[in-house]
Amino acid sequence: MSRKHEKGMSLIVKTITRFTVGLILLYGIYILSHGHISPGGGFAGGVIVALSFIHLMLAYGKETALKKLPKNVASFFESSGAILFLGIALLGFTGGYFFLNFLSKGQPFRLFSAGIIPLCNIAISFKVGAGLFTIFVALVLLTFEIGKKK
Repeated sequence: MSRKHEKGMSLIVKTITRFTVGLILLYGIYILSHGHISPGGGFAGGVIVALSFIHLMLAYGKETALKKLPKNVASFFESSGAILFLGIALLGFTGGYFFLNFLSKGQPFRLFSAGIIPLCNIAISFKVGAGLFTIFVALVLLTFEIGKKK
């Protein structure tokens, strides 16, 4: 097989990516789920999750990353993150206030101890992760279009 027709970077980069992309994704989920008891949260977790897909795109090419997370799926996650966040905020109105905590708080420093904050973190991570990936895809596609015109 000719190296000229292969997409992406070298075999070394692809091998390292194969080993690290799952760990990066898992670390992003960890940061997301523990954001209310340690530094992190929805924004940081969403950025790290998006970086795992961007890492795939850089190593293997845009086609491989778009197979793993197509543009319409990323758009769905971005939209559902916004709707989920707004829904959580509006559910607080049932108690009289915007963003009122309607879940029990539990014991301090436990994973399920922060009421609605983990749900807000999940919604924010969907919005940020999918949005950042979509922005990167748009920049990559724009770069290819500009390169074709020259």
